Amino acid sequence: MNNVVQPLPAPDIVRCAYLELVVTDLAASRAFYVDVLGLHVTEEDEEAIYLRSFEEFIHHNLVLRKGPVAAAAAFAYRVRTPEDVDRAEAWYAARGCRTERRRDGFVKGIGDSVRVQDPLGFPYEFFYETEHVERLTQRYDLYNAGELVRLDHFNQVTPDVPKGRAYLEELGFKVSEDIKDSDGVTYAAWMYRKQTVHDTALTGGDGPRMHHIAFSTHEKHNIIQICDKMGALRISDRIERGPGRHGVSNAFYLYILDPDGHRVEIYTQDYYTGDPDNPTVTWDVHDNQRRDWWGNPVVPSWYTEASPVLDLDGNPQPVVIREDKSEMAVTVGADGFSYTRQAGESEEPGEEVGFKLGQQL
Repeated sequence: MNNVVQPLPAPDIVRCAYLELVVTDLAASRAFYVDVLGLHVTEEDEEAIYLRSFEEFIHHNLVLRKGPVAAAAAFAYRVRTPEDVDRAEAWYAARGCRTERRRDGFVKGIGDSVRVQDPLGFPYEFFYETEHVERLTQRYDLYNAGELVRLDHFNQVTPDVPKGRAYLEELGFKVSEDIKDSDGVTYAAWMYRKQTVHDTALTGGDGPRMHHIAFSTHEKHNIIQICDKMGALRISDRIERGPGRHGVSNAFYLYILDPDGHRVEIYTQDYYTGDPDNPTVTWDVHDNQRRDWWGNPVVPSWYTEASPVLDLDGNPQPVVIREDKSEMAVTVGADGFSYTRQAGESEEPGEEVGFKLGQQL
């Protein structure tokens, strides 16, 4: 007689779909996300604003909800079928995670959904049913020079990246890129379900906390326009980092801070990951070009600051200190990186450049 217990099937996750974000001043947040960044209002009331990007057809990609503590309330993923909501609830319950199911949804525009407190302490939501709204793809009368066209990914800070990586791989995520050192310590991992570099990333640090939410643009010049606009509005102090080119993901990026200090990345031009044998790219933590392809230093706040996350009762989750080495702990010099050139390449950049120029001449 076969007594082997078959594992429960994981839900089939399509993509990251929306973030519910608690803000302390709804008017100030509206000014930032709508007037500055140009996200489109699906609907709003005195307690919440529902926003979507230009190419979205589901009800929203971002919910701004008024509350006493600025925090992330839910990282929401769309699943492929209504039955996958059942699978998500059962899959997490079997792992001892707390779950809560609402047939009418937790927010407007979303139907039957389940929220869970995942093994890392993050509030995840899974849903299929959603209200459809106008996809604005051809509303060029609404398109602006810095248009945000899609929700691209989340980034989560956790003290145990290997644990998170293993759990998300069981859930069906794949790893596009990661950062390690020669001792095997993992500092970060980029995980995907849709056919891009990531739907979420795990960054090593004190957590659980939200590092950022990212929206994509069509081109690099859209990001430059956002920088110019923020400069013209005299809010360039809200630009935390960039613009620049990532080594990890190869994307062009900009990091900015909303009125509550929530970090938003504007992101474009990563690469396709849809093949079943898509290779994982591993970066050395000492490689100067992994965070910024041009070798620019990363401001310390980017490593240390992040947003609290809430439990299913709406209380901030306690933060656990990372015991493994952090990226900040292994850095040296201005940004703590020990090399840019690969082994065997010239250590005399002036001579190398002069030689190449001489060859061209």
